[in-house]
Amino acid sequence: MSMANIFAESQTLPHIPRVVQELIESFQDEDVNVDNISNKVALDQALTAKVLRLANSAHYGVSRTVSNPHDAIMLLGFNTLRTMVLASGVTSAFKAPEGFDQRQFWHDSFAVGALSKWIAAYVKDCDRETAFTCGMLHSIGILLMHMVIAEKIKSIDNAVAMGGKRHSLENSLLGFNYADVGAELAKRWKFPEEMQQAILQQDYAETDQPYSKLAGVIYIAKYLNDAHKKDWSDEQIIEQFPASAAEAIGLDTARAFNDLDKTSSLESGLDGLLE
Repeated sequence: MSMANIFAESQTLPHIPRVVQELIESFQDEDVNVDNISNKVALDQALTAKVLRLANSAHYGVSRTVSNPHDAIMLLGFNTLRTMVLASGVTSAFKAPEGFDQRQFWHDSFAVGALSKWIAAYVKDCDRETAFTCGMLHSIGILLMHMVIAEKIKSIDNAVAMGGKRHSLENSLLGFNYADVGAELAKRWKFPEEMQQAILQQDYAETDQPYSKLAGVIYIAKYLNDAHKKDWSDEQIIEQFPASAAEAIGLDTARAFNDLDKTSSLESGLDGLLE
């Protein structure tokens, strides 16, 4: 089959609220009207309820109760509200098939997002909020493939569980991979091209193909997330660190390694969406 077959299944493709679409477009708009955005968020009661629950959680530690989206912007900033709304809208857009652990999927996605944001701080001219969003959505193609062609990728899931590389297995068996699918979905959702490319190129560090800073950030974030799952020590993480990817994106490894212990306790603040 071709990747086009996945997107031909229009009845199963996820749809996001219009206000979420506008927030996606705001990544390219330096003059975004935050009051207009907060008013539109407030019109969506389901989104607002989720956002307020997150904003009032212990993770953000605000000094007073956040009672509406405008309060969230004033107390937490527009970027934080945008991240909350994007995460709320995207997680609600998908209904995974029976047997797929969607809770664990999003937990890992949020973790990679938080790690991507952390890594971006050590890379010159790399926006941390953009890096977070790219990391959060890095494996969105996997979820979409499970929605549309679940039966076809069971063998791939099994091979990955035994240590296989998902993108390589998918390329061999399908002719495309989850990153291709995720980038195409990001394109259809009108994410900026740099974010589409980051998702598309996230595994290029293992090939001779050139890749963007954000793609390299995602690649390293996935490495760190896997290392934490394996309960590696900081010494083990540094020893196996993807040095070529770090060099390619200009990562200040000296500073990053000095702060590496912080990565084991990073939280996105978004896991409340999974409750």
